[in-house]
Amino acid sequence: MRRNMVLMIISGSYARGISPYKVLTMDSINENIVKMKYAVRGPLLQKSSKIIADLAKGVKKPFKEVIMTNLGNPQAMGQPPITFIRQMVATTLYKDLLNDECIPCDVRKRANEILHDTLGESLGSYTHSQGIQVIRQHVANYIMKRDGECSTVDPEDIFLSDGASSMIKTILSLYATEDECEMPTGCLLSVPQYPLYSASTTAYGLRKIDYYLDESENWGLSIAELKRAINEAKDDCIPRFLVIINPGNPTGQVLTKENIEDTIKFAYEEKLLILADEVYQDNIYDEDSEFHSIKKVMVEMGEPYSNMELISFNSASKGYAGECGFRGGYAEFFNIDKNIKDMIIKMVSVMLCPNAVGQIILDGIICPPIKGDLSYRLYMEEKEEILDNLATKAEKITEMLNDIDGIECNTVQGALYAFPKIKLPKKFIKEARKNKRAGDEEFCMQFLDAKGVTVIPGTGFGQVHGTYHFRTTILPPLKKLEYVVSALDDFYEKIKKKYN
Repeated sequence: MRRNMVLMIISGSYARGISPYKVLTMDSINENIVKMKYAVRGPLLQKSSKIIADLAKGVKKPFKEVIMTNLGNPQAMGQPPITFIRQMVATTLYKDLLNDECIPCDVRKRANEILHDTLGESLGSYTHSQGIQVIRQHVANYIMKRDGECSTVDPEDIFLSDGASSMIKTILSLYATEDECEMPTGCLLSVPQYPLYSASTTAYGLRKIDYYLDESENWGLSIAELKRAINEAKDDCIPRFLVIINPGNPTGQVLTKENIEDTIKFAYEEKLLILADEVYQDNIYDEDSEFHSIKKVMVEMGEPYSNMELISFNSASKGYAGECGFRGGYAEFFNIDKNIKDMIIKMVSVMLCPNAVGQIILDGIICPPIKGDLSYRLYMEEKEEILDNLATKAEKITEMLNDIDGIECNTVQGALYAFPKIKLPKKFIKEARKNKRAGDEEFCMQFLDAKGVTVIPGTGFGQVHGTYHFRTTILPPLKKLEYVVSALDDFYEKIKKKYN
């Protein structure tokens, strides 16, 4: 009887053109997606977008523009693209330029070489699922040159990808499970850390194992802290991954070689696969800091460490090129079982191939012009100007932030960010809780409303309980960066006066 009534109701609904139910509801979708958070494109960005739209309509605000310091998005902040890279893209996309003498001959030669390695000699065709063969060889050459005599690389161990992010998610998804009886895979993540990792582990049902970086030691990586984190997690998960971001995001630190060696020994003892996020390896500003790839250190340590599993990532979005929108990147699989690589090939094959233009962009970065090439001089001038400019801003923002009473900022040794600690009045924090926000979230929201500057609260990256931070990029032009800090100083003083 009840079934017939339901059928009658449904039939009546269809007759009136009303859908009887919705398939996509918050109750029916994967609950891990609901739990997932991604701070750098969260509520602050949504609010920024609305304010930008209001300004365009002529709505009066106490500022003329919104300065977006929430993303490591260099060209959005005015950084010019590298000429050689863009000429490569233009020539491979529009083959008539292969005969145009306005394009330097070394660009035309490279473009021709790449096109010969694509089906139909066209970027409009699907490429190999791992990426264009000649570009994978160039990546292999780049790694061998970077790491010196200790490194040998097989192009078959290189996977090109749509930025580093897509391959990172592919690797983490290997252990995704919905079996409640099965122990989840544990992933050791630094705190603070780039929220791609916390978001992805949540989405795939993995267990996030937080290990805290030591702010008092310029965000150093403590082995004692790693041991604490993994020992506390072993009862309810199986630790399998250790993520290391070097240079650090959001913290801007650069790990020493000794620190990396100790971390490798820890990973060996605990039987962990290291995921090395090294997308900022070109972004080193501090004269006392140096980038050491984890693979190079691992190999130099000799057996048994040189036999450990490692997957490392690099990206065209960062470094000096800042080609975020084209989504180019690569992963190197080191000492990874062939059967697992076959599984990865199967997974990326489902997506057919990484985007072809992103592969060209990546090639221009990892295989730049060499001395004697027509494009060499301009390429080096543009690259050095970008990196010198970033180094100047890294030093300047550290200095300016530390001049504000109540804010402390470690030296920005590398990457594209500063992650200062801020002391917030207790009354302000209490009021933030009434708005169901953490103190730094409320501070960033009010700062955006008052000054038109988008910075991201430390809550989105993780931080020691009871401390408050925010992340800002060092990407705006120096005068705008000075305005950002000046506006911050003015706004913060008003908060302190009001709530103290």
